[in-house]
Amino acid sequence: MRISTLLASSVLALGAVSATALADHHGGGHMAATEQNIVEIAAGNDDFSTLVAAVTAAGLAEALSGEGPFTVFAPNNAAFDALPSGTVESLLEEDNLDQLTEILTYHVVAGEYLAAETPAGTYDLTTLQGGTVNVVVGEDGTVTVDGATVISADIEASNGVIHVIDTVIMP
Repeated sequence: MRISTLLASSVLALGAVSATALADHHGGGHMAATEQNIVEIAAGNDDFSTLVAAVTAAGLAEALSGEGPFTVFAPNNAAFDALPSGTVESLLEEDNLDQLTEILTYHVVAGEYLAAETPAGTYDLTTLQGGTVNVVVGEDGTVTVDGATVISADIEASNGVIHVIDTVIMP
């Protein structure tokens, strides 16, 4: 798969965490699929402005209308804020877009994985970046991804599912 396709796919999936994510976070539970695509959802939610800025910096906004399905482990603004000072600003610089792309694509897997439909256990999923994330679904329904906690699960968009995480995971 060409890197431009990977980038488009990952950014497409990463954008899917906005208005529906907040609705799910505040209301809890599994949400019905929406007719909104990932771009529309992401653009409508201020809690994902850093993620949207990263997607824009990578020059992939146009690609955000692609089909899926994708599963996105999407860090919210608080997750980006927890990175060492200057990290986000550095990643958004033109000279660092390759590294930014690696990080973004590490948060996306092909296919739709709903937490509510996944039995307790440990799963290794291949990311669009080419690495593997370790997903642990607890008996109590908690979900972690490479140590990051899923704080809002099963947010559906027209082209995939989003799980909001509390930490930016690194390849």
